[in-house]
Amino acid sequence: MVNLRKEQEATLARPRMAYKPMARMLFWGMDLFYGKALTLRKVQLLEILARIPYQAWELRQYLRLTHLYEDGESVDKGRRITTWAREAQDNEFWHLLVVNERMRQLGIQKHWFWDRWLPRIAAFKYRLFSRLLSLIDIQTAFYLNAQFEDHAEHEYMQFVQDHPELDNEKVEGAVAREHGNAETWGDVFRRIGLDEREHMNNSLAFCGLPTVAGADEASPAS
Repeated sequence: MVNLRKEQEATLARPRMAYKPMARMLFWGMDLFYGKALTLRKVQLLEILARIPYQAWELRQYLRLTHLYEDGESVDKGRRITTWAREAQDNEFWHLLVVNERMRQLGIQKHWFWDRWLPRIAAFKYRLFSRLLSLIDIQTAFYLNAQFEDHAEHEYMQFVQDHPELDNEKVEGAVAREHGNAETWGDVFRRIGLDEREHMNNSLAFCGLPTVAGADEASPAS
């Protein structure tokens, strides 16, 4: 049984990665339009964007394997990447559903620009960028995603620390209780933060870099 509070403490005690210029530009853009503080609207955008790199990698691998199906090593690695990409996409989509459920619970009305048009524009541009980067340099794409997920992990864990009242709010929505059956909203967001660490670790592993020890030590790249 994962101790979510202990994992939160481990995250906050660990320095963030040294983000490269591409990652810093991505975070700067989100801060510019949604502010530096983490809000549900900002989380919604984050989770919409989070699925896009995995979609780009899955498409790239299927295109490559069409021509490399006789190369056993390439097939093995490609299948591991596509399996991970599909699982990560599903997990990130669950995060998005949870955020949407939370916004409905709080009575937050969707805004035509901040919640509709801006996320669509950002997703369109990020999709083009992710597909191009995956074709040019997949290792750089993996490492950029590791930075994105490290940022998300820290943001979620800090969000829970900044809002201790979340630990007094019982989870009533069915979606939020699908993974781990969390009792409070504090634990729901801790669980999401831990998911982001797993995504970061898998990205680092496919780069051949050391991963972060914790509740998610296993890696598909091993």
